[in-house]
Amino acid sequence: MRIGCPKEIKNREYRVGLTPESAKELVAHSHEVWIETGAGLGIGATDAEYTAAGSRIVDGPAPIFAECDMVVKVKEPQPDERAQLREGQILYTYLHLAPDPEQTADLVKSGTTCIAYETVTGPGGTLPLLKPMSQVAGRMSVHAGANALEKVHGGRGVLIGGVPGVLPANVVVIGGGVVGFNAAQMSAGMGGHTTILDRDPEVLERVGTFFESRAATRFSNEANLYDAVCQADLVIGAVLIPGAAAPKLVTREMLKDMKPGAVLVDVAIDQGGCFETSRPTTHDDPTYIVDEIVHYCVANMPGAVARTSTYALNNVTLPHALRIADMGWREAMRADPHLAQGLNVHAGAVTYPAVARELGYEVVETKDLLS
Repeated sequence: MRIGCPKEIKNREYRVGLTPESAKELVAHSHEVWIETGAGLGIGATDAEYTAAGSRIVDGPAPIFAECDMVVKVKEPQPDERAQLREGQILYTYLHLAPDPEQTADLVKSGTTCIAYETVTGPGGTLPLLKPMSQVAGRMSVHAGANALEKVHGGRGVLIGGVPGVLPANVVVIGGGVVGFNAAQMSAGMGGHTTILDRDPEVLERVGTFFESRAATRFSNEANLYDAVCQADLVIGAVLIPGAAAPKLVTREMLKDMKPGAVLVDVAIDQGGCFETSRPTTHDDPTYIVDEIVHYCVANMPGAVARTSTYALNNVTLPHALRIADMGWREAMRADPHLAQGLNVHAGAVTYPAVARELGYEVVETKDLLS
């Protein structure tokens, strides 16, 4: 199979779909790998390293979209990229379609087979291709929130850990999954007064056992959520419904009862955000203020630590890429039902139920395509 990896073009996106080491693995399986010139520079990988790994360097993305059987990326294809996708081609990347009707319509129109990292499952309903970026984003969310809390950025002027004689910041983490757990680790480690909210008693028990006295847990109902948010200096939104739009848990009405200069960091922004007042921002312009509350809603947070993120991502995406390339997507999905959960769009049809439900498409079941 001919596999292509274009340079990412989303704002301040420095990650790359394939590292030189991953390219070498694919070449060792007798596949061709085409890399757009300069695609790896954001992680410090030169064209020469890709060439040494057996890849072919191509000038610009056009040859990749025109001639490669599978396109491997990191972020969802931008409008210029979507216009180049074609019927019969495989797209393997993060998609986050539920809150993005324009992207979904373009992918349906393209006829491409689209496999989304974020919906590939693992044993026990885990999301192993999403997990490493959730770990990165969770840890980064507290750094971003601490920065936004500074007075020069519109925040309350509160230091997360406080100092002797001065109370630390109140940090509220909504969601005790991978993002929330990692955010709580960072907050507690920095000395913040940390509270984790979740609706799953097992999650609350697990995080409570891990953190002991370093973080508090609360069941996430409307009253507890409101109370916690109103006391918070920093709120981390870390909720996830796989493949579906995030629920709007913090309403605009709540903002008027929050502390002026408090910060909301919405890590769920890729799925539409879990704060009613959230809208996607970029690393160039990461924050905005609504009703005196600072919002940080950067949709590709891990892109700022591109090398760490790319290698963590490739560790989990490469094995499936190899199976798809070796077996073809149909046989690979027949052999691995977890990979089959990654199919979101195929040949003009939406195949992921949550996306179809959210955007009003008739779903075509993946099992029917594989039978």
